[in-house]
Amino acid sequence: MRTVKEKVLVIDDDAGFLEQSRQWLQNAGYEVFTAENGTAGLRKLFTGRPDIILLDLSLPEMDGWEVCRRIRDMSDTPVIMITTNGQKSDILKGFSLGADDFVGKPPDFPELIARIGAVLRRSLSIRREDKPAIFHHPEIEIDWRSHQVYIRGQLVKLSPTEFKLLSCLIENRGWLVTHEELLRKVWGPDYITDKSFVKLYIRYLRQKIEKDPSRPQLILTERGIGYRFSTQIKEPIS
Repeated sequence: MRTVKEKVLVIDDDAGFLEQSRQWLQNAGYEVFTAENGTAGLRKLFTGRPDIILLDLSLPEMDGWEVCRRIRDMSDTPVIMITTNGQKSDILKGFSLGADDFVGKPPDFPELIARIGAVLRRSLSIRREDKPAIFHHPEIEIDWRSHQVYIRGQLVKLSPTEFKLLSCLIENRGWLVTHEELLRKVWGPDYITDKSFVKLYIRYLRQKIEKDPSRPQLILTERGIGYRFSTQIKEPIS
């Protein structure tokens, strides 16, 4: 049993299949959450940040093709597509949209679990190889080894806590990071109920890195939930 559970999101409109998947995956040591349509699945992708997604091709309203396209617009989370026919044309189309693997439906669950493990290991290996020593952004450059931070070309001094907070947001850029997760990763588990620490240091960070701290464009607030580091910079209004 793994000590840190990887999270699996299963998107399928078949309630029986969702429950069966949940049982098999939980027994295999995964944390599982489900969605019965594409819209709910995309919402849970954003809020839950799964490590891998099982995506049914035949969904109502928004089919699996469109869901896969939208996933790839916002995330590189691995996707295993579930299909009832397994036609070669469907498989090729899925790979062209960014799917990582295909399984037939109903799947052989031991094989599915093995495929999930293989895709996760491959994804982790790619992320480790691709992580650069320096983070580049139109507004920010960070040397991870020296902890030097440049804001619009100027070296800015951050406290150790400010640096850890900024690092956590950047490593999860584009994603919502909850108050509780920030507290746990930056301050430790003893502080997870005190949101005032996060709000105070977010204010400190904005004063140092935002052009206009009263109208932040880098660290965005998701009211009542947490913060996210924006991957898009809007042009200032003249």
